[in-house]
Amino acid sequence: MKRPAGIVVLVSFLSGAISGGIAGSVAPFALRVTSVPEQQGIRLAELDSEESIVRAVERVSPSVVSVLIAKKSVDRTSDIDDPFQGEEFVPFNEDGFRVGGGSGFFISDDGLIVTNRHVIADKEAEYSVMAHDGQILPAKVIAVDTVLDLGILKVEGSGFPALKLGDSDKLKTGQTVIAIGYALAEFENSVTKGIISGLNRRLIAGDFNDAEILEEAIQTDAAINPGNSGGPLLNLSGEVIGINTAVTDGAQSLGFALPSNAVARAVESVRKHGRIVRPWIGVRYVMLDEEFAKANDVKETQGALILRGSEEGEEAVIKDSPADKAGLQENDVILALNGLPVDEKHPLGTRLGRFAPGESIRLRIRRGEEVFEIELILEERKEL
Repeated sequence: MKRPAGIVVLVSFLSGAISGGIAGSVAPFALRVTSVPEQQGIRLAELDSEESIVRAVERVSPSVVSVLIAKKSVDRTSDIDDPFQGEEFVPFNEDGFRVGGGSGFFISDDGLIVTNRHVIADKEAEYSVMAHDGQILPAKVIAVDTVLDLGILKVEGSGFPALKLGDSDKLKTGQTVIAIGYALAEFENSVTKGIISGLNRRLIAGDFNDAEILEEAIQTDAAINPGNSGGPLLNLSGEVIGINTAVTDGAQSLGFALPSNAVARAVESVRKHGRIVRPWIGVRYVMLDEEFAKANDVKETQGALILRGSEEGEEAVIKDSPADKAGLQENDVILALNGLPVDEKHPLGTRLGRFAPGESIRLRIRRGEEVFEIELILEERKEL
Protein backbone atom coordinates (compact mmCIF):
# COMPACT_ATOMS: atom_id res chain seq x y z
CA MET A 1 0.00 0.00 0.00
CA LYS A 2 1.35 3.39 -0.98
CA ARG A 3 1.99 5.61 2.04
CA PRO A 4 1.59 9.38 2.10
CA ALA A 5 4.79 11.37 1.97
CA GLY A 6 5.52 13.61 4.95
CA ILE A 7 7.50 16.80 5.23
CA VAL A 8 10.88 15.72 6.53
CA VAL A 9 12.62 18.35 8.62
CA LEU A 10 15.68 18.39 10.78
CA VAL A 11 15.13 19.24 14.39
CA SER A 12 16.82 22.44 15.43
CA PHE A 13 19.30 20.98 17.89
CA LEU A 14 23.04 21.51 18.11
CA SER A 15 25.47 19.04 19.62
CA GLY A 16 28.68 17.32 18.77
CA ALA A 17 26.79 14.16 17.92
CA ILE A 18 24.04 15.62 15.77
CA SER A 19 24.73 18.08 13.01
CA GLY A 20 21.54 19.64 11.71
CA GLY A 21 21.20 22.04 8.84
CA ILE A 22 21.16 25.68 9.79
CA ALA A 23 18.13 27.36 8.31
CA GLY A 24 18.19 31.05 9.04
CA SER A 25 16.22 33.92 7.58
CA VAL A 26 16.46 37.68 7.36
CA ALA A 27 13.68 39.90 8.57
CA PRO A 28 11.26 40.77 5.76
CA PHE A 29 11.68 44.23 4.28
CA ALA A 30 8.86 46.68 4.90
CA LEU A 31 6.99 47.80 1.80
CA ARG A 32 7.50 51.47 1.04
CA VAL A 33 4.84 53.56 -0.64
CA THR A 34 5.16 56.86 -2.44
CA SER A 35 2.64 59.15 -0.77
CA VAL A 36 3.88 61.05 2.28
CA PRO A 37 0.79 60.44 4.50
CA GLU A 38 0.99 56.68 3.95
CA GLN A 39 4.73 56.66 4.62
CA GLN A 40 4.16 58.50 7.88
CA GLY A 41 1.41 56.07 8.85
CA ILE A 42 3.62 53.07 8.17
CA ARG A 43 6.46 54.60 10.17
CA LEU A 44 4.22 55.24 13.18
CA ALA A 45 2.97 51.66 13.02
CA GLU A 46 6.55 50.39 12.82
CA LEU A 47 7.54 52.42 15.87
CA ASP A 48 4.58 51.14 17.84
CA SER A 49 5.39 47.55 16.91
CA GLU A 50 9.06 48.08 17.73
CA GLU A 51 8.23 49.36 21.20
CA SER A 52 5.96 46.35 21.80
CA ILE A 53 8.72 43.98 20.80
CA VAL A 54 11.30 45.71 23.00
CA ARG A 55 8.97 45.66 26.01
CA ALA A 56 8.08 41.99 25.47
CA VAL A 57 11.73 40.96 25.17
CA GLU A 58 12.73 42.90 28.29
CA ARG A 59 9.91 41.29 30.23
CA VAL A 60 10.50 37.67 29.22
CA SER A 61 14.29 37.44 28.82
CA PRO A 62 14.95 36.70 32.52
CA SER A 63 12.72 33.62 32.18
CA VAL A 64 14.58 32.11 29.23
CA VAL A 65 17.46 29.72 29.94
CA SER A 66 20.19 28.05 27.93
CA VAL A 67 20.25 24.28 28.40
CA LEU A 68 23.82 22.96 28.67
CA ILE A 69 24.56 19.32 27.86
CA ALA A 70 27.58 17.41 29.17
CA LYS A 71 28.70 13.83 28.63
CA LYS A 72 31.22 11.88 30.64
CA SER A 73 34.04 9.78 29.22
CA VAL A 74 34.14 11.42 25.82
CA ASP A 75 36.92 9.74 23.83
CA ARG A 76 39.04 12.58 22.41
CA THR A 77 41.82 10.33 21.08
CA SER A 78 40.05 8.16 18.53
CA ASP A 79 40.02 9.42 14.94
CA ILE A 80 37.64 6.70 13.73
CA ASP A 81 33.97 7.58 13.54
CA ASP A 82 34.56 10.38 16.02
CA PRO A 83 31.64 12.82 15.71
CA PHE A 84 33.45 15.28 17.97
CA GLN A 85 36.72 15.36 16.03
CA GLY A 86 37.84 18.88 15.31
CA GLU A 87 35.34 20.44 17.70
CA GLU A 88 36.50 22.93 20.29
CA PHE A 89 35.58 21.45 23.66
CA VAL A 90 34.51 23.84 26.37
CA PRO A 91 35.18 22.46 29.87
CA PHE A 92 31.92 21.97 31.75
CA ASN A 93 33.08 20.26 34.92
CA GLU A 94 35.80 17.90 36.08
CA ASP A 95 33.89 14.85 34.87
CA GLY A 96 32.77 15.85 31.41
CA PHE A 97 32.63 18.30 28.58
CA ARG A 98 29.94 20.60 27.37
CA VAL A 99 28.97 19.02 24.06
CA GLY A 100 25.83 20.84 23.07
CA GLY A 101 23.01 23.09 24.02
CA GLY A 102 19.39 23.94 23.61
CA SER A 103 16.89 26.38 25.06
CA GLY A 104 14.13 26.40 27.63
CA PHE A 105 12.11 28.66 29.90
CA PHE A 106 10.69 28.68 33.42
CA ILE A 107 7.04 27.67 33.55
CA SER A 108 6.72 27.84 37.35
CA ASP A 109 8.39 29.80 40.13
CA ASP A 110 9.55 26.58 41.81
CA GLY A 111 11.95 25.70 38.99
CA LEU A 112 10.04 23.73 36.34
CA ILE A 113 11.55 24.37 32.89
CA VAL A 114 10.00 23.52 29.53
CA THR A 115 12.26 22.43 26.68
CA ASN A 116 12.20 19.91 23.82
CA ARG A 117 12.44 16.18 24.32
CA HIS A 118 15.25 15.87 21.80
CA VAL A 119 17.34 18.38 23.77
CA ILE A 120 17.32 16.20 26.90
CA ALA A 121 16.90 12.75 25.31
CA ASP A 122 20.41 11.45 26.03
CA LYS A 123 20.15 9.40 29.22
CA GLU A 124 23.93 9.36 29.61
CA ALA A 125 24.25 13.14 29.57
CA GLU A 126 24.20 15.61 32.44
CA TYR A 127 22.11 18.76 32.15
CA SER A 128 22.41 22.23 33.59
CA VAL A 129 20.85 25.54 32.68
CA MET A 130 22.43 28.95 32.39
CA ALA A 131 20.12 31.65 33.66
CA HIS A 132 19.81 35.17 32.25
CA ASP A 133 22.33 36.49 34.80
CA GLY A 134 24.94 33.87 33.83
CA GLN A 135 24.36 31.64 36.85
CA ILE A 136 24.63 27.93 36.04
CA LEU A 137 22.17 25.63 37.84
CA PRO A 138 22.18 21.80 37.82
CA ALA A 139 18.99 20.45 36.24
CA LYS A 140 17.16 17.14 36.54
CA VAL A 141 15.04 15.57 33.82
CA ILE A 142 11.52 15.23 35.26
CA ALA A 143 9.55 14.05 32.23
CA VAL A 144 9.71 13.56 28.48
CA ASP A 145 6.72 13.33 26.16
CA THR A 146 6.44 10.26 23.94
CA VAL A 147 3.95 12.03 21.67
CA LEU A 148 5.10 15.64 21.45
CA ASP A 149 8.75 16.67 21.26
CA LEU A 150 8.48 18.03 24.79
CA GLY A 151 10.56 17.68 27.95
CA ILE A 152 10.47 19.07 31.48
CA LEU A 153 13.53 19.91 33.61
CA LYS A 154 13.65 20.91 37.27
CA VAL A 155 16.17 23.07 39.12
CA GLU A 156 16.24 23.51 42.87
CA GLY A 157 15.10 26.79 44.33
CA SER A 158 12.16 29.15 44.30
CA GLY A 159 11.16 32.58 43.07
CA PHE A 160 12.09 31.91 39.44
CA PRO A 161 10.47 34.23 36.86
CA ALA A 162 7.86 32.03 35.17
CA LEU A 163 6.37 32.80 31.77
CA LYS A 164 2.65 32.74 31.04
CA LEU A 165 1.24 30.43 28.40
CA GLY A 166 -1.08 32.10 25.89
CA ASP A 167 -4.00 30.51 24.04
CA SER A 168 -2.62 28.99 20.83
CA ASP A 169 -6.16 28.22 19.61
CA LYS A 170 -6.64 31.97 19.05
CA LEU A 171 -3.59 32.45 16.82
CA LYS A 172 -4.00 33.93 13.35
CA THR A 173 -1.83 33.70 10.27
CA GLY A 174 0.15 36.92 9.83
CA GLN A 175 0.38 37.62 13.57
CA THR A 176 3.75 38.97 14.74
CA VAL A 177 5.81 36.59 16.87
CA ILE A 178 9.16 36.68 18.66
CA ALA A 179 11.55 33.75 19.12
CA ILE A 180 14.19 33.68 21.87
CA GLY A 181 16.82 31.00 22.36
CA TYR A 182 20.40 29.80 22.63
CA ALA A 183 21.26 30.17 18.93
CA LEU A 184 23.97 27.77 17.75
CA ALA A 185 24.50 26.86 21.43
CA GLU A 186 26.73 29.94 21.52
CA PHE A 187 24.60 33.09 21.55
CA GLU A 188 22.27 32.97 24.55
CA ASN A 189 18.92 34.78 24.52
CA SER A 190 19.15 35.58 20.82
CA VAL A 191 16.01 37.34 19.62
CA THR A 192 14.40 37.04 16.18
CA LYS A 193 11.11 38.38 14.89
CA GLY A 194 8.67 37.19 12.27
CA ILE A 195 5.08 36.24 11.64
CA ILE A 196 2.95 33.13 11.88
CA SER A 197 3.15 31.68 8.39
CA GLY A 198 0.73 28.79 8.89
CA LEU A 199 -1.21 26.85 11.51
CA ASN A 200 -2.03 23.19 12.19
CA ARG A 201 0.88 21.87 10.15
CA ARG A 202 1.50 18.13 10.28
CA LEU A 203 5.08 17.04 9.71
CA ILE A 204 7.64 14.36 10.34
CA ALA A 205 10.56 15.64 12.37
CA GLY A 206 13.79 14.04 13.49
CA ASP A 207 17.31 13.11 12.51
CA PHE A 208 16.08 10.26 10.29
CA ASN A 209 17.00 7.72 12.98
CA ASP A 210 14.48 8.91 15.56
CA ALA A 211 11.64 10.55 13.67
CA GLU A 212 8.28 11.49 15.11
CA ILE A 213 5.06 13.01 13.82
CA LEU A 214 4.24 16.50 15.05
CA GLU A 215 0.65 17.64 14.72
CA GLU A 216 -0.85 21.11 15.16
CA ALA A 217 2.58 22.66 14.55
CA ILE A 218 2.86 26.44 14.14
CA GLN A 219 4.84 27.54 11.09
CA THR A 220 6.82 30.76 11.41
CA ASP A 221 9.34 32.74 9.39
CA ALA A 222 11.11 33.96 12.54
CA ALA A 223 14.67 32.68 12.29
CA ILE A 224 15.01 29.46 14.32
CA ASN A 225 18.54 28.09 14.38
CA PRO A 226 20.08 24.97 15.91
CA GLY A 227 20.21 25.62 19.64
CA ASN A 228 16.87 27.46 19.62
CA SER A 229 15.08 24.20 20.34
CA GLY A 230 12.91 24.46 23.43
CA GLY A 231 12.85 28.24 23.51
CA PRO A 232 9.63 30.23 23.58
CA LEU A 233 7.72 31.62 20.62
CA LEU A 234 5.98 34.72 21.97
CA ASN A 235 3.22 37.11 21.03
CA LEU A 236 3.63 40.85 21.52
CA SER A 237 2.12 40.58 24.99
CA GLY A 238 5.02 38.38 26.05
CA GLU A 239 2.88 35.24 26.32
CA VAL A 240 4.28 31.91 25.15
CA ILE A 241 2.20 30.71 22.23
CA GLY A 242 4.61 28.02 21.01
CA ILE A 243 7.79 26.06 21.73
CA ASN A 244 10.41 26.38 18.98
CA THR A 245 11.08 22.86 17.80
CA ALA A 246 12.12 22.26 14.22
CA VAL A 247 13.79 23.88 11.26
CA THR A 248 13.84 22.63 7.69
CA ASP A 249 17.11 21.54 6.17
CA GLY A 250 18.10 23.64 3.18
CA ALA A 251 15.19 26.11 3.37
CA GLN A 252 14.80 29.67 4.57
CA SER A 253 12.13 31.26 6.74
CA LEU A 254 10.57 27.92 7.55
CA GLY A 255 10.52 26.96 11.23
CA PHE A 256 8.01 25.15 13.40
CA ALA A 257 6.81 25.36 16.99
CA LEU A 258 4.61 23.24 19.25
CA PRO A 259 1.38 25.02 20.24
CA SER A 260 1.18 26.32 23.80
CA ASN A 261 -2.16 24.66 24.56
CA ALA A 262 -0.65 21.22 23.97
CA VAL A 263 2.26 22.21 26.22
CA ALA A 264 -0.13 23.40 28.94
CA ARG A 265 -1.80 19.98 29.09
CA ALA A 266 1.57 18.27 29.45
CA VAL A 267 2.72 20.64 32.20
CA GLU A 268 -0.52 20.14 34.12
CA SER A 269 -0.02 16.38 33.83
CA VAL A 270 3.46 16.67 35.34
CA ARG A 271 2.10 18.72 38.23
CA LYS A 272 -0.69 16.21 38.84
CA HIS A 273 1.02 12.88 38.16
CA GLY A 274 4.74 13.63 38.25
CA ARG A 275 4.98 12.55 34.61
CA ILE A 276 3.39 13.30 31.25
CA VAL A 277 0.28 11.16 30.88
CA ARG A 278 -1.22 10.71 27.43
CA PRO A 279 -4.46 8.99 26.39
CA TRP A 280 -4.17 5.96 24.12
CA ILE A 281 -6.47 3.73 22.11
CA GLY A 282 -3.80 1.47 20.64
CA VAL A 283 -3.95 1.66 16.85
CA ARG A 284 -1.51 2.49 14.07
CA TYR A 285 -3.05 4.65 11.39
CA VAL A 286 -2.56 6.98 8.45
CA MET A 287 -4.64 10.08 7.79
CA LEU A 288 -6.57 9.82 4.54
CA ASP A 289 -6.72 12.34 1.74
CA GLU A 290 -8.04 12.16 -1.82
CA GLU A 291 -4.68 11.21 -3.34
CA PHE A 292 -4.06 8.36 -0.89
CA ALA A 293 -7.64 7.09 -1.16
CA LYS A 294 -7.49 7.02 -4.97
CA ALA A 295 -4.10 5.30 -5.06
CA ASN A 296 -5.21 2.60 -2.63
CA ASP A 297 -8.86 2.17 -3.66
CA VAL A 298 -10.18 3.43 -0.32
CA LYS A 299 -13.76 4.68 -0.37
CA GLU A 300 -13.30 7.38 2.28
CA THR A 301 -11.18 10.44 1.46
CA GLN A 302 -10.88 11.59 5.06
CA GLY A 303 -10.50 9.90 8.39
CA ALA A 304 -7.88 7.74 10.10
CA LEU A 305 -7.27 4.42 8.33
CA ILE A 306 -6.13 1.73 10.78
CA LEU A 307 -3.10 0.13 9.16
CA ARG A 308 -0.24 -2.09 10.27
CA GLY A 309 3.30 -0.69 10.30
CA SER A 310 5.94 -1.35 7.68
CA GLU A 311 8.12 -3.42 10.04
CA GLU A 312 7.42 -6.99 11.08
CA GLY A 313 5.39 -7.17 14.27
CA GLU A 314 3.93 -3.66 13.97
CA GLU A 315 0.30 -4.73 14.15
CA ALA A 316 -2.53 -2.38 13.22
CA VAL A 317 -4.41 -2.89 16.50
CA ILE A 318 -2.29 -3.39 19.60
CA LYS A 319 -3.25 -6.48 21.57
CA ASP A 320 -5.20 -5.82 24.78
CA SER A 321 -5.44 -2.10 23.98
CA PRO A 322 -8.71 -0.15 24.28
CA ALA A 323 -9.15 -0.47 20.51
CA ASP A 324 -8.64 -4.24 20.69
CA LYS A 325 -11.13 -4.56 23.56
CA ALA A 326 -13.67 -2.50 21.58
CA GLY A 327 -13.30 -4.72 18.51
CA LEU A 328 -11.53 -2.33 16.09
CA GLN A 329 -9.87 -4.04 13.12
CA GLU A 330 -7.23 -3.33 10.50
CA ASN A 331 -8.63 -1.32 7.54
CA ASP A 332 -11.35 0.25 9.69
CA VAL A 333 -11.61 4.00 9.11
CA ILE A 334 -12.21 6.27 12.09
CA LEU A 335 -14.48 9.02 10.76
CA ALA A 336 -15.33 11.01 13.89
CA LEU A 337 -14.68 11.26 17.62
CA ASN A 338 -17.58 12.34 19.84
CA GLY A 339 -19.33 13.64 16.74
CA LEU A 340 -16.38 15.78 15.59
CA PRO A 341 -14.78 14.92 12.24
CA VAL A 342 -11.36 13.27 12.09
CA ASP A 343 -9.58 14.68 9.04
CA GLU A 344 -6.33 16.30 7.90
CA LYS A 345 -7.05 19.49 9.82
CA HIS A 346 -8.18 17.56 12.90
CA PRO A 347 -6.05 14.38 13.03
CA LEU A 348 -6.90 11.52 15.36
CA GLY A 349 -3.93 12.28 17.62
CA THR A 350 -5.05 15.88 18.03
CA ARG A 351 -8.61 14.87 18.86
CA LEU A 352 -7.42 12.30 21.41
CA GLY A 353 -5.03 14.78 23.01
CA ARG A 354 -7.96 16.73 24.44
CA PHE A 355 -8.93 13.80 26.68
CA ALA A 356 -7.41 11.98 29.64
CA PRO A 357 -6.97 8.28 30.43
CA GLY A 358 -10.10 6.85 32.00
CA GLU A 359 -12.48 8.98 29.93
CA SER A 360 -15.00 7.37 27.59
CA ILE A 361 -15.12 8.40 23.92
CA ARG A 362 -17.40 7.54 21.01
CA LEU A 363 -15.95 6.70 17.58
CA ARG A 364 -17.78 6.55 14.26
CA ILE A 365 -16.29 3.76 12.14
CA ARG A 366 -16.52 2.66 8.53
CA ARG A 367 -15.88 -1.04 7.94
CA GLY A 368 -16.41 -1.91 4.32
CA GLU A 369 -19.93 -0.73 3.46
CA GLU A 370 -21.03 -0.51 7.09
CA VAL A 371 -20.87 2.65 9.23
CA PHE A 372 -21.41 2.31 12.97
CA GLU A 373 -20.39 3.77 16.33
CA ILE A 374 -18.48 2.21 19.19
CA GLU A 375 -17.60 3.41 22.67
CA LEU A 376 -14.29 2.79 24.37
CA ILE A 377 -12.46 3.88 27.51
CA LEU A 378 -9.09 5.55 27.02
CA GLU A 379 -6.03 4.20 28.79
CA GLU A 380 -2.63 5.70 29.51
CA ARG A 381 -0.29 5.52 26.56
CA LYS A 382 2.30 2.77 26.83
CA GLU A 383 5.73 2.43 25.29
CA LEU A 384 5.56 -0.16 22.51
